Amino acid sequence: MTVTTVHTKVQKPAAHSGGAMDRVIERKGLSKQVKLAIASAVLLVAVLLFYLTAPGANSQTVAANRLTISTVQRGTFDDFIPLRGRVTPLVSVYLDAIEGGRVEEVLVEDGAMVHKGQLLAVLSNAELQLSVLARQTEVTQQINSMRSQELALAQTRLQNERALIEADLATQKAQRQYEVQRPLAEKGFVAGRVIRDSRDEYDANRRRSAVLRRQQATDERLQSRQLAQLSQTAAVLNSGLGIARSSLDALNLRAPVSGQLTAFSIQVGQSLDRGERLGQIDTEGNKLVALVDEFYLGRVQEGQMATAEVGGKVYRLKLAKIYPQVRNGTFEVDFHFVGQAPANVQRGQTIQTKLTLSDPTKAVLIPNGAFYNETRGNWVFVVAPDGRQAVKRQVRLGRRNAEYIEVLEGLEVGERVLTSPYTGFAERDRLDLQKD
Repeated sequence: MTVTTVHTKVQKPAAHSGGAMDRVIERKGLSKQVKLAIASAVLLVAVLLFYLTAPGANSQTVAANRLTISTVQRGTFDDFIPLRGRVTPLVSVYLDAIEGGRVEEVLVEDGAMVHKGQLLAVLSNAELQLSVLARQTEVTQQINSMRSQELALAQTRLQNERALIEADLATQKAQRQYEVQRPLAEKGFVAGRVIRDSRDEYDANRRRSAVLRRQQATDERLQSRQLAQLSQTAAVLNSGLGIARSSLDALNLRAPVSGQLTAFSIQVGQSLDRGERLGQIDTEGNKLVALVDEFYLGRVQEGQMATAEVGGKVYRLKLAKIYPQVRNGTFEVDFHFVGQAPANVQRGQTIQTKLTLSDPTKAVLIPNGAFYNETRGNWVFVVAPDGRQAVKRQVRLGRRNAEYIEVLEGLEVGERVLTSPYTGFAERDRLDLQKD
């Protein structure tokens, strides 16, 4: 900074008495340029302090007391999934009304144990009964007509056989007569006309026998085919008659299998349509059906073991079936009990189940939290050592269970991360943690 001294020429006053005692005192102070420079420096310092203390464009101040801060640690990772299994019958056979009708009698109640073939209810259907009766009459008439045709074919066969026998007999007689007369005719004892007539009669009878044999063979072949067709027709008609009779028997509702009858709530006088669902019979014990998050679709496999606690006792289960269809972010699996199954459970009851995916292993862990739903394990907010900031960091997380998540890359033991939900600041790169 340059200071300029201005010299002002002071005019000496006229000499007068006492003038030697008075003199002009020069006033000292900052110039305008100095003041302007100082003000500029103060403004520059203020701007610099504001820049250093103000939050960044991609940061946000968050109260630390509303966040959950967890420490990265080393421990044992138990690879399991907690599930809620729903008790479902292992095998369910549905009971439908094969034929519609009016309920005349109900013989069992819902929830009862039934055995195969047991009569459950009786229906009535007058229209069906008349239709079956007409069908039965028609089938009976067709069967009688077929039997008449079979009888006619049998009689024709017998007539052909009799005609062939008579022709063979006449041929034999004519042959004997010709053989007797031929040597006599050679000696002149029989006239030539007589021997010629005898020979012609023998030839005619022999040809007639041959014709009858060919006719009999043809008739036999045709009759055999016709009888086979009639036999098939009879079988079809008898089958149709059996179906017609079974339609009537279907009005008597019977249990197709042994088991527990459920959802059976029909009442006397109720009208039922054909094919209407009446209930079901549960047999062969129970299974558990559970919904699994689609995140585990590639890791869940048939044959994996699980445990379920019922009444303070732990039961073992095996994953028997996986349904790959994903609905609302979950897929369905079936568990079968291994060994003893709990007895006092009801259909629809839910049981806490734990599915084991692999053996326990040593790993770097962070507590499982709601943050995973927003980051999918790709990044987390890491708290600075002084606890004043949390910075977004790319990480790679692996397996997880209800308590912990396995850390594969990006975090060291002892570091602290935010495991509470990131709602409201997931798009930020840095958080300024404000303490009370």
